[in-house]
Amino acid sequence: MSTQFIQLNHGWNAEPNAPHIEISVDGTALTLGFLANPWQFPEFVDGQIIRLRLTDVWRYTIGDVNDEGWYRGQCRFSKMAPRWGEFYEVLGDLRLDQFEAEWEVVAETPANDLRHFLFYFRDENFECDATSWERIQ
Repeated sequence: MSTQFIQLNHGWNAEPNAPHIEISVDGTALTLGFLANPWQFPEFVDGQIIRLRLTDVWRYTIGDVNDEGWYRGQCRFSKMAPRWGEFYEVLGDLRLDQFEAEWEVVAETPANDLRHFLFYFRDENFECDATSWERIQ
């Protein structure tokens, strides 16, 4: 199956210059926090934090892909992902053979119904294998 992207962030996004991402893990749940983009979405105020909760996490990684590398074709999803800076579920070919990551393993045994999530921030990307996600703030 070819690679497909489902955009998950609608009506919100990360601050484009310095999102200051933070990750916390509690058992097999992971919370990803980052500053909201108040310029594109005026319902957010400067400094407001958005938090995503991912459940039944198997593993996650923070990569060093930045927007310049993505636009220059240096990312495994360059010219494939619809847009830079968005939160996606990636289906099909994850192109992991082209990905050198240091995964943080959260659960010894992955759940059967894992989904692959990808968020492009300004100077890094977040990837995670989990069963579900929700925006909690």
